[in-house]
Amino acid sequence: MKLLSLTLAALLLLSQLTPGSTQKCWNLHGRCRQKCSRKERIYVYCTNNKLCCVKPKYQPREKLWSSSSKPEAMKTQMKLPSV
Repeated sequence: MKLLSLTLAALLLLSQLTPGSTQKCWNLHGRCRQKCSRKERIYVYCTNNKLCCVKPKYQPREKLWSSSSKPEAMKTQMKLPSV
């Protein structure tokens, strides 16, 4: 009886493991896969030519304009002619 319960416990634990565990990417927040799930986005490609699927909350936010990259036209204010 003990052997049967031990065998069942071992099989239960083994069934919880993912088969062929996927490679991690992007600072261990992403996983290399052939296709990303609905809640993930592609950010970079893995070394094994698969997609690095990362949840949006772990992806860096893009800065639209940093202070050093603004064009000169954006730095100066437009002056209106006075009447």
